[in-house]
Amino acid sequence: MKKQKFSETQILKALKEYEVGKNAMDICRELGIHNATFYAWNKKYSGMEGNDIKRLKELKEENRRLKKMYAELAMDHSVLKDVISKKF
Repeated sequence: MKKQKFSETQILKALKEYEVGKNAMDICRELGIHNATFYAWNKKYSGMEGNDIKRLKELKEENRRLKKMYAELAMDHSVLKDVISKKF
Protein backbone atom coordinates (compact mmCIF):
# COMPACT_ATOMS: atom_id res chain seq x y z
CA MET A 1 0.00 0.00 0.00
CA LYS A 2 1.31 3.44 -0.93
CA LYS A 3 2.18 5.68 1.97
CA GLN A 4 0.12 8.85 1.81
CA LYS A 5 1.57 12.15 2.91
CA PHE A 6 -0.57 14.82 4.44
CA SER A 7 0.12 18.53 4.25
CA GLU A 8 0.45 20.71 7.31
CA THR A 9 -2.95 22.23 6.63
CA GLN A 10 -4.61 18.81 6.47
CA ILE A 11 -3.02 17.76 9.75
CA LEU A 12 -4.00 21.02 11.45
CA LYS A 13 -7.55 20.78 10.11
CA ALA A 14 -7.92 17.28 11.53
CA LEU A 15 -6.55 18.36 14.91
CA LYS A 16 -8.82 21.42 15.02
CA GLU A 17 -11.84 19.21 14.32
CA TYR A 18 -10.78 16.96 17.20
CA GLU A 19 -10.39 19.94 19.54
CA VAL A 20 -13.88 21.16 18.63
CA GLY A 21 -15.29 17.80 19.67
CA LYS A 22 -15.38 15.56 16.62
CA ASN A 23 -14.71 11.90 17.33
CA ALA A 24 -11.12 10.78 16.62
CA MET A 25 -12.35 7.53 15.04
CA ASP A 26 -14.46 9.49 12.54
CA ILE A 27 -11.53 11.71 11.61
CA CYS A 28 -9.27 8.69 11.13
CA ARG A 29 -11.84 6.97 8.96
CA GLU A 30 -12.25 10.07 6.76
CA LEU A 31 -8.50 10.46 6.29
CA GLY A 32 -7.83 6.73 5.96
CA ILE A 33 -5.24 6.68 8.72
CA HIS A 34 -4.68 4.54 11.79
CA ASN A 35 -5.61 5.80 15.25
CA ALA A 36 -1.96 5.71 16.29
CA THR A 37 -1.06 8.09 13.46
CA PHE A 38 -3.71 10.55 14.54
CA TYR A 39 -2.67 10.46 18.18
CA ALA A 40 1.00 10.84 17.18
CA TRP A 41 0.02 13.96 15.22
CA ASN A 42 -1.92 15.20 18.24
CA LYS A 43 1.05 14.67 20.53
CA LYS A 44 3.52 16.22 18.10
CA TYR A 45 1.54 19.14 16.65
CA SER A 46 -0.94 20.00 19.39
CA GLY A 47 -1.15 23.76 19.92
CA MET A 48 0.84 24.63 16.80
CA GLU A 49 -0.15 26.84 13.92
CA GLY A 50 0.58 26.19 10.24
CA ASN A 51 3.77 28.21 10.11
CA ASP A 52 5.03 26.52 13.31
CA ILE A 53 4.73 23.09 11.70
CA LYS A 54 6.44 24.32 8.54
CA ARG A 55 9.31 25.77 10.60
CA LEU A 56 9.62 22.51 12.55
CA LYS A 57 9.96 20.54 9.31
CA GLU A 58 12.55 23.00 8.00
CA LEU A 59 14.57 22.67 11.21
CA LYS A 60 14.44 18.88 11.04
CA GLU A 61 15.70 18.96 7.46
CA GLU A 62 18.50 21.37 8.39
CA ASN A 63 19.44 19.16 11.34
CA ARG A 64 19.59 16.09 9.08
CA ARG A 65 21.78 17.96 6.59
CA LEU A 66 24.16 19.22 9.30
CA LYS A 67 24.50 15.75 10.84
CA LYS A 68 25.45 14.38 7.43
CA MET A 69 28.02 17.14 6.94
CA TYR A 70 29.48 16.48 10.40
CA ALA A 71 29.77 12.75 9.72
CA GLU A 72 31.60 13.38 6.46
CA LEU A 73 33.99 15.88 8.07
CA ALA A 74 34.66 13.56 11.01
CA MET A 75 35.53 10.76 8.58
CA ASP A 76 37.85 13.05 6.62
CA HIS A 77 39.50 14.19 9.84
CA SER A 78 40.05 10.60 10.94
CA VAL A 79 41.60 9.63 7.60
CA LEU A 80 43.91 12.66 7.60
CA LYS A 81 44.94 11.97 11.18
CA ASP A 82 45.86 8.39 10.23
CA VAL A 83 47.88 9.59 7.25
CA ILE A 84 49.82 12.11 9.36
CA SER A 85 50.56 9.60 12.11
CA LYS A 86 52.16 7.09 9.75
CA LYS A 87 55.89 7.38 9.29
CA PHE A 88 57.30 7.18 5.79
